[in-house]
Amino acid sequence: MSSFLAAAVQLTSTPDPDANLAAAEEQIELAARRGAELVGLPENFAFMGDDSLRLNLAPELAERCSRFLVTMARRYQVTLLGGGFPVPAGDGLTYNRAELVGQEGELLARYDKIHLFDVDLPDGISYRESATVRPGDALPPVVNVPGLGRIGLSICYDVRFPELYRHLAQQGADVLMVPAAFTAFTGKDHWQVLLQARAIENTAYVVAPAQTGLNHDRRQTHGHALVIDPWGTVLADAGVAPGLAVAPIDPGHGQRVRAQMPSLRHRRPVLFTGG
Repeated sequence: MSSFLAAAVQLTSTPDPDANLAAAEEQIELAARRGAELVGLPENFAFMGDDSLRLNLAPELAERCSRFLVTMARRYQVTLLGGGFPVPAGDGLTYNRAELVGQEGELLARYDKIHLFDVDLPDGISYRESATVRPGDALPPVVNVPGLGRIGLSICYDVRFPELYRHLAQQGADVLMVPAAFTAFTGKDHWQVLLQARAIENTAYVVAPAQTGLNHDRRQTHGHALVIDPWGTVLADAGVAPGLAVAPIDPGHGQRVRAQMPSLRHRRPVLFTGG
């Protein structure tokens, strides 16, 4: 399998779905023009706004986002990840769903976020994702995409749970997708180091699309969409403006890193018991 270019899209999504999807298409087109074959959109790419409005819009957004991903993948002949959008889950809740779509518009994989962001930050802002989002009940998938290798899915807060990425590595993932809307407060200290850790410990590429800037009210996201290689080297960083992080994914390099640092093969199962 030969090398290919991957693009992590960076957006400043707002409560306006029309503007958000137009901005997303602009970046997808730019990525395709640069030769990217795998393109990732961040979490909440179609809407970032008030929870009650998101719940009201969820039926429309779910259908619209799925159609958008199919249309964009076909139009620009890319494999496209929609990194997270609301899908009605009943009882006034939604799933936070990512979908991976092939270049002919076929659905390759789907994942409903299982780790929900319920955190009180020192800057005085509290987040309660579980108040409006139902966690998924299935582990994230790994899908074999011809020409691109085995791609594993995750969403944002998942990055703090290394066992999830070890599961993806055990399923053979060559590329770990981590679309996010990371807060500015936590992102400055944790975003890059967590992504590098996930790349290093699983000797896999990481493609991490991101939200950036002031999305609505006090919600400010960190930016710095990244592409990281299996050695932990940052290959591309989108900075803090909307745009792209584009870098090559080289399967041969991944194989060499795994041969030089065979930690996945050296794992020893350990059974912990206690009381």
